[in-house]
Amino acid sequence: MNSEEASEDVGEQNKSASPISTPEGNDLKRGPFKRTPFSTLKKVHSNFKSPGQITKPSKVSPEEEVEMLETRRMQLEAEIAQLELEGYKVEELDCHIDMLHEYNDIKDIGQSLLGRIAALRGTTTRDLYSHFGLELED
Repeated sequence: MNSEEASEDVGEQNKSASPISTPEGNDLKRGPFKRTPFSTLKKVHSNFKSPGQITKPSKVSPEEEVEMLETRRMQLEAEIAQLELEGYKVEELDCHIDMLHEYNDIKDIGQSLLGRIAALRGTTTRDLYSHFGLELED
């Protein structure tokens, strides 16, 4: 018995055992070893390629890379000096970052509460925004 006959036999067995409703109808005829028999996407059935196996050859020598990083460092230092001349201070930046973290934490808690209220009321959070006078961008 060759592989075509075997796959036809499996397909016939599946048809007689129980009818299967699929979007494409006859996907089971392709063979018994398919991981996702009902998918029509080719990418699903392609060979696995581990990201660890893909290596990109470095086109830049280490010396050139160091030079590029030094140039970038000098640009960033110039930007920092410009901002300091405009009156910005590192301490203020740290304070603003802390306040933004606190704001985001409070906003996350509010979103969570809106989600729970919506679930209890059987509605969407979008409907609750208008009920509480909030903008969708809030």
